[in-house]
Amino acid sequence: MNERTVTLIAQTKFIELVERQPLKVVAYCRVSKNTKEQLSSLEHQIQHYSQFIKSKLNWVFAGIYSDVKSGLNTKNRIGYKKLMQDCKKKKIDSIIVKSLSRFGRDALEIIKQIRRLRKMGIGIYVEIGGINTMTSGKLIFEILAAQAQEESRMKSENTKFGIKQSVRNGNVKLNYSQFLGYTKGKNGKLIIVPEEAEVVKKIFELYLEGNGCRKIKKYLESNNIKTVTGKSEWSTSTIDRMLSSEKYIGNILYQKSYTANFLKGKQVKNNGEIEQIFIENNHEPIIDLGTFYKVQEMKNKSVSFDDNQESTTVSMNM
Repeated sequence: MNERTVTLIAQTKFIELVERQPLKVVAYCRVSKNTKEQLSSLEHQIQHYSQFIKSKLNWVFAGIYSDVKSGLNTKNRIGYKKLMQDCKKKKIDSIIVKSLSRFGRDALEIIKQIRRLRKMGIGIYVEIGGINTMTSGKLIFEILAAQAQEESRMKSENTKFGIKQSVRNGNVKLNYSQFLGYTKGKNGKLIIVPEEAEVVKKIFELYLEGNGCRKIKKYLESNNIKTVTGKSEWSTSTIDRMLSSEKYIGNILYQKSYTANFLKGKQVKNNGEIEQIFIENNHEPIIDLGTFYKVQEMKNKSVSFDDNQESTTVSMNM
């Protein structure tokens, strides 16, 4: 009987886990705003990751999840919520993202989600940096999460700076769809919508006659006058803001409120904490100065007349 021998054969090929068991792989893509440029970016991301996943022999393309939402929180991100639901249902083995900032802005929230996914055996592959959360150490992905938060903070600051510089140069962007009385002209300037302007004038007129916001609301609704978004029901807070809006006399005050904490995203009133920019004669006014300042005087003195008093007679003709 020949002597037993053992020979080691050098490894010439590396067999990855994915070669033994196909992975169900998805990608998560997100942009913050519904602009032409960002929507185009989202489309390119979806195409890129779809082709990339399908090109891998041992990967199964399990879909693309996407959102057009801010990364402040996950509450309103439908794509993200669906992604997490499918992870719980074991429909996914691995997630590809361009950077962890796509998952969100808050480092603690990102780390929490990574840990949750790791417990389910699901890894996140971060394209920028080439990091896999299933194989990388805890410190690595915590550093990445902190970098993602700082990246989002810098983007937020740069965006605000760019907008402020644009406003300083007289280039003002407003939400025209939420601004009764005006629309956007061909040159980007505010132009008056005559029928809406009549409603604005009537609101100021009714207030000067001694009608509070609740009575004005009742008048508008009883006359089937729609809001700027086409709703039949008016908000007293909307009417109150309209009565104080400097835009109706052709001016714009920029940064009446600001975001105190970019992670929370909540707007707070600017009481001098940050710089404001006042642009006079920016567009054609709807309300004359005398009427406007008379209304402000009445509001400041709280002489808006108690809506519980005997009703003031209101003309129903516009």
